[in-house]
Amino acid sequence: MEVKITAENNNASVHTSDGPRINEGIKARQVRLIDEMGENRGVVSIAEALQIADNAGLDLIEISPQANPPVCKVLDYGKYKYEVQKRKNEAKKNQKVVNIKELKLRPAIDTHDYEVKIKQAKKFLTQGDKVKFTMRFKGREMSANDMGKQILDKIISDLDTVSKVDAAPKVEGRQMSMLLSPL
Repeated sequence: MEVKITAENNNASVHTSDGPRINEGIKARQVRLIDEMGENRGVVSIAEALQIADNAGLDLIEISPQANPPVCKVLDYGKYKYEVQKRKNEAKKNQKVVNIKELKLRPAIDTHDYEVKIKQAKKFLTQGDKVKFTMRFKGREMSANDMGKQILDKIISDLDTVSKVDAAPKVEGRQMSMLLSPL
């Protein structure tokens, strides 16, 4: 029985699919080198750049592979990955996720129910969410489309101080809907 033993490559010497090329994974013959102090060393051979990184006890990381010659920095790869992840998380934290809240109505809505829907819509809009109003028609109400349209137009005028119309009222089968977004 034959057993084949293979040595695993050190993670720091190969091109990772989720990050930049590092150390021996850099294929260019010459690189523009930025040392560990952040100073530009100019264009040097890859062997010299690897030697400088090795002497500093750090990794050679290809920062800008599209440049001619590629820009490489002498850094600790673990620390570099941490900083990149930290920047991604910071950007994600600053993003605002916009939700669409749906409020369903009927053409024969009572005034109190209407006021409750308007109050809910204002709350959603001030929180930064979009609001979709859906007017449902049953039976003979389909023939009274104009009544539903009047109610949706009244909603638009009542909420004009806190919203703008993204999608005007339109009929889709047995319902009419519109979309409002915050100002």
